[in-house]
Amino acid sequence: MTLTTHWAAAFQAENQDQDTITTPSDWFLRDPQDDHVQGVSAEKAYNTLLKGKPSKTVLVAVIDSGIDVDHEDLKDIIWTNEDEIPGNGIDDDKNGYIDDVHGWNFIGGKSGNVNEDTYEVTREYKRLKPKYETIEEAKVGKKDKAEYEYWKRVKFKYERDFKANKDQYDEYNGQYMMYSSAMKNLTFCDSILSRSVGKPLSKSTLEAINPTSDTLRQAKTILVEVLGSIDEDIQVSEFLEGLQRYVDMLKEAVDHFGTAVNYGYNLDFNSRTVVGDDAKNLTEKNYGNNDVAGPDPKHGTHVAGIIGANRKNDIGVKGIADNVRIMSVRAVPNGDERDKDVANAIIYATDNGAKIINMSFGKAFSPNKELVDKAVKYAVSKGVLLVHAAGNDGDNTDMESNFPNRKFLKGGEAKTWLEIGASSWGADSNFVGSFSNYGKKSVDLFSPGVQIYSTTPDNTYENLQGTSMASPAAAGVAAVLLSYFPDLSAAQLKDILRQSTRKFDGLKVIKPGTHDEVPFSDLSNTGGLVNVYEAVKLASTIKTQPKSK
Repeated sequence: MTLTTHWAAAFQAENQDQDTITTPSDWFLRDPQDDHVQGVSAEKAYNTLLKGKPSKTVLVAVIDSGIDVDHEDLKDIIWTNEDEIPGNGIDDDKNGYIDDVHGWNFIGGKSGNVNEDTYEVTREYKRLKPKYETIEEAKVGKKDKAEYEYWKRVKFKYERDFKANKDQYDEYNGQYMMYSSAMKNLTFCDSILSRSVGKPLSKSTLEAINPTSDTLRQAKTILVEVLGSIDEDIQVSEFLEGLQRYVDMLKEAVDHFGTAVNYGYNLDFNSRTVVGDDAKNLTEKNYGNNDVAGPDPKHGTHVAGIIGANRKNDIGVKGIADNVRIMSVRAVPNGDERDKDVANAIIYATDNGAKIINMSFGKAFSPNKELVDKAVKYAVSKGVLLVHAAGNDGDNTDMESNFPNRKFLKGGEAKTWLEIGASSWGADSNFVGSFSNYGKKSVDLFSPGVQIYSTTPDNTYENLQGTSMASPAAAGVAAVLLSYFPDLSAAQLKDILRQSTRKFDGLKVIKPGTHDEVPFSDLSNTGGLVNVYEAVKLASTIKTQPKSK
């Protein structure tokens, strides 16, 4: 395929994708019967079952990359620690965290904040490599056998994934360099030809131009060749806009794989010098800083908006829950979160009154899982519902590890934990997000996670997708229930969300990571989709005991 033909194909593919996305931006709030999209029926619930009903404010903690607490659609629903005096440098509430006005940042320090970090597999590879790289398997001692088998899994995954990401980076970087250079040349050709004729160019008008110089003749030849591979008669400027979008997509891929190669799989990179904590002290708590936004709060800001973006201000978007406060607990870098930070984040959120904790993150290895287990058990004992994204690897998590999870190393599991897969808007074979993890035993239910429009930093809004978006959608539904039925326990919340899911009898979907069609009911243990309307109906029938103060 020639360069010009490739550009034309890219232009057509880009515009075809744009034309097929006709779903309303708030589809995930809408009702399947009334609006014909597979949303959570939030608007229907507010307009009927919940209309005129009293509610109480629910505190939801978002453990994530950080949140833009000044966003126009979030600032009124951000949690404020009333026992802390902002900016005085004193731990007024004596909880061990100075000036934690809107939450806490466990991946920051006196000198700044962590943005990129390594992957857990990289850290484990580096830790175990000196011990096992040169040893013969037959000479591994009995007490080290289990760790050696673990090392083999780590080694395989690290070396395979590093190579795959390096190859992808090299490929996309090569394409980006070639196409961005071609884009500059095509833009130049359009510019000089347009000036020579005094009007914008199109495919048809280009043919009629009689160039008066070698430069103009060459410019015409290039543009005619490029546009000749496109059927319709279009403006050259429109063509260039489409190609620019394609170049931007390539740049995003370059940045993504470049970050993986330069940071995620970099054995020499160490982010913790910024934090300044003692990496060997796993029980250390009072480290970090109070910057709850951090250098890149896009992910966390989007998550927060899904849960509870202001529904009353007539700007931006509407969140699912209408009476919440969002606590920002920063523990997730651009890389893999560390068990120590996750454990401390869960404990911090619990100690400061969060009743629901959203966790839109995950990884394949958890070397200090006992720390996270202890924190999860503590949260469960305090009546907290933990909502976790199932992950975006298209894996069956009944078979593949994804951490954190509900199962404890020493047996048993967290009774107030929900694991969430990602769904799309239409009830057809593409109903399940192609990226979503799934599991008949490990995943509880599915929730909207494809093309979700929500808040992003600096008063902007954007579509993102992933189980990272599905988890806060489910957490938002839980927050609605707890707000209107405040005497529900965390265990009851979990049971209601599970029991009230919408079922799809006989629906077959494409199993993530394959081309096979399987029953949707096989991908989670409820076989259903979360729904506010159905959950509220069920909650209204549950007898509860008022909580003690």
